[in-house]
Amino acid sequence: MVSSAAVPAAVSPVPSSSAVQSPVEGALQPAPPDVAFWTRRGALLFTQARHAAGMNQRALAGVSGTSRTTLSAYEHGRKSPTLETAGRILDAAGFRLVLEPKVEFRAEPGDDGRAFHVPGSLPRQPVARALGVLRFQGQVYDLGDRARRREAYAALLRDGGPDELAAHVDGVLLVELWDELRLPPRIRAAWAPLVEGARRGAEDGGLDADGAGAGAAEAGCGVTEESGVGN
Repeated sequence: MVSSAAVPAAVSPVPSSSAVQSPVEGALQPAPPDVAFWTRRGALLFTQARHAAGMNQRALAGVSGTSRTTLSAYEHGRKSPTLETAGRILDAAGFRLVLEPKVEFRAEPGDDGRAFHVPGSLPRQPVARALGVLRFQGQVYDLGDRARRREAYAALLRDGGPDELAAHVDGVLLVELWDELRLPPRIRAAWAPLVEGARRGAEDGGLDADGAGAGAAEAGCGVTEESGVGN
């Protein structure tokens, strides 16, 4: 006779609650950061800043206290600098790191059935881009000319995609032109809260004299040139 105590019962392990994840819980988990994307973005910042300053790698490395080899590795995405090192290199090129809001867009149906795009906040541009040349839909617009800028903004708000709007529309200049823009009713209605909010902010002191100049001091890449508007 075999004792029942000598034959252990087969027991299936019960997974702990921490090991179980429902599909919904999985969908709510934040996506891991795209390290490769931010490495490329950082590399582009260094290259753009150096070219804008008219410096070669050896010159910028010398004034920023790093080696040309290390700077080259940063610019090619082979290495990532600390925040302190990045600030020091950009400072030596005449730029500074700034904090600026991320502008995201939503699509809305237009009066003609085509979608148009509206930002969550008004984008800002560096002076050179805000008053530069825009090529859009086969047209060339000199944004430094007020009449042409008015035409360009109307075309961008009607037909521009998120990338085009984020790259060429400056919030301060849009507010100044707003009452003169010829826009379909739905587009005007969708953008109006942003414009009115900016106007209220200006009345309350939210936009200082520097910020109300031609274009923003903040560059779209998150770097501000020390000699730009507002400095």
